[in-house]
Formats: sequence, structure tokens, C-alpha cells
Amino acid sequence: MNTLTDKVAVITGAGRGIGRGIAILMAEEGAKVVVNDAGVNPDGSGHDDGPADQVVAEIKAKGHEAVANYDSVATMDGGENIVKAAVDKFGRIDILVNNAGILRDRMVFNMSEQEWDEVMAVHLKGHFATIKPASVLMRQQRYGRIINFSSESGLWGNAGQANYGAAKSAIAGLTRVVARDLGRYGVTCNAIAPRAWTRLVATIPGRDGNPDTGRIQQLDPDMIAPMVAYLATDEAWNVNGQTFLVYAGTVALLQHPTHWRTAFKPGMWSLDELSKAVPNLLEGTRNPAPPPDELEVPGRNIEVPL
Repeated sequence: MNTLTDKVAVITGAGRGIGRGIAILMAEEGAKVVVNDAGVNPDGSGHDDGPADQVVAEIKAKGHEAVANYDSVATMDGGENIVKAAVDKFGRIDILVNNAGILRDRMVFNMSEQEWDEVMAVHLKGHFATIKPASVLMRQQRYGRIINFSSESGLWGNAGQANYGAAKSAIAGLTRVVARDLGRYGVTCNAIAPRAWTRLVATIPGRDGNPDTGRIQQLDPDMIAPMVAYLATDEAWNVNGQTFLVYAGTVALLQHPTHWRTAFKPGMWSLDELSKAVPNLLEGTRNPAPPPDELEVPGRNIEVPL
């Protein structure tokens, strides 16, 4: 028996890469699928109906049900239309996968306001633009599965991705809040931080555009799909508000930000006291980008007793 029989799934950015794999697997598991993809370039420019149409054709050729949608997630109207496509064609929406994304990478001191705004619009606002209308319907029917896409760039940081990293970190926070808002209505919301070789990854400065065959196979985008499909099942009813790192054969539950070490004193700290206490809190941590050795930095060689 297929695990998603008669469920209606909306997958954004499903014309290529990770989204394509999710759409095909969910259809094979019995879901009726809305394949959303605006067919844009990695930077968000252009438009092409082809990617969504091709995935729909592939799904139908296997005897499953699917419909294409070409709206952008970057506007509220677009998000409404994407959800409406599911209701108009299949009568409801049970699953929402927010996978659509673009990149506008640049070091923060060179990043333009437009580069910031456009990435935020597709990723962070794009999640809200679909979650809002979907949540209204899911709350009414007392059932739903929302799977968002965060990123290691947002959770741990990656140089040159201030816009993308900020959006992806915010999506992890959004996921936790939506889980609290909707959990009481039988709707879960979780996030995936994927590691896969996609056309977006290939555009990141410093990345090898032609990795070896073994690495490509290990980071096959299709390997993200099973965990996404699992989170969409009835069996995952009690998985809510979580973020998972997924790649190759790995599924890792990530820990939410929490207290690690604490310094406390009654009353207000003085700067002198903090200059001694904070280094103790940071013991064993690493500066992600320390100044070069030849740069004179005040306090660099000051020894602080532990």
C-alpha cells in the first residue's frame, strides 16, 4: 500500500533538483501532486514553463496524477495561486513542501539592497506566502503536513551568503513557530537542511562545477526525497517543529539553540569581569574567520586565567 494514497501535495521549485525528486516520489507513493516551478535561472531571472511541464509529464507517464503551476512564491498572490491550484484540481491540500529557492551570492560589504530583497522574497517571504493560505485550509480540515527547507548556510554560516543564510536561519525559526501555531489542529511543520549537488550549489563561488562522479552520486538530490515523504505521512503525526540535516544516507536531527555554558553573578557585570568570564564561556570554540597573524589586534595575546 502506498503511504500517501489520495493525499494532495504541493511542492514548490519542483521542476528540477531536490523538488523534482520529491514530486516524483510522492506521486509514486500515491499522492496527487501540484508541481510548482517558475522556471527561473539560479539567480531568479527569466521564466520557463518547461521544467514543471516536464515533471508533470514524467509523473503522468507512470500512471500518476499531477498538475503544473508556474507562479512565483515571492508574492502573496503567487502563494495563494499555488495553493488554489491544488484545491481547484484535486479539491484539497494535505501536504506543502516549500523547496523553491534562488541565490544572489556576494560578500556582505558588496551586497546590494536588491540582492538582499530578492533572496528574502523567494526564500523567507516565499515560505510565508504559501504557508499562510495552506494553513487556513489545513486548520479547517484538522490535518496537514508542512515541510520547509532551511540550509546549513543559515544554521552554521557560509561566506558570501548573508542574504541566503539569514533567510534560511529565519526559516528554521519560522518552522518552530508554525509548529506551535498549528500543532493543536493536527498540522505538523518541520524543516530539512539538505546537502545535495544541485545547479544552485554549482553557482556558489569557490565550488567546483565539475565534481567527481562519486561525489555527485553521494550528493544526489533524489536522496533528500524519502525523508521529506516520510514527514508527510500519517505515521509522522508526532514529529513537529524539528529540523533535520539530510544527505546521502544520513538523517540527523539537529538540536535547537539552547544554553550551553552560563556565567552568572548577582547584579550588573562590569567590563573587567566580562573580559575574564566570556573567554571561559568560549573555551573550545573557534573563530570562523580569525584575523591574519600579521594584523595587530588589541588583546590578541592577552592570557586570561581559566
